[in-house]
Amino acid sequence: MTNSTEIPSIASLEYIPYIDETGNLPESLQGKIGVYAIFDNDKVLQLVAYSRDVYLSLKQHLVRQPKKCYWLKYQTIERPNRTILESIQNSWIEENGYIPVGNKTAQAEWNDPIDTKSAMTEEEQENFAKQDEVGQIKLLKKVARRVEETILSEIKTRGVQTEIRFNPKLKESGLLDLK
Repeated sequence: MTNSTEIPSIASLEYIPYIDETGNLPESLQGKIGVYAIFDNDKVLQLVAYSRDVYLSLKQHLVRQPKKCYWLKYQTIERPNRTILESIQNSWIEENGYIPVGNKTAQAEWNDPIDTKSAMTEEEQENFAKQDEVGQIKLLKKVARRVEETILSEIKTRGVQTEIRFNPKLKESGLLDLK
């Protein structure tokens, strides 16, 4: 935990496995407010962000970018304070020497619900155009379920045991986001 005067350097923090030996994300971060840095398998910084619940944010990032979430560094604070959180975030990005892709060109891929419409086959796209609203919703749900299966399969190969549940209502719009 930190207060407003002490910002730890990102280099001074230990790398923590994104997924521990039991297949879970760091449960000690549930409900914790803080800043976190996500690294890929080669320990290249991908994203620096802050959250009111670091654990839930890490879960979201894992399903959105499973190939880029391997290592983690974090700093928690006692009470929500955007100024402190942004100061830590900016300090870490500056210390890194470049803006990570997740804070720059790939922000949507890290932070927004997954739009499964881009995973539609050509046949599905043609079929979608011919459908009425109910038919389109059914097709979007089908595509969303297929993408969901792919994501769950991918994180399962990494040994993830943490429960992952997507919001079923969003699937009707072709979106995937955790519940």
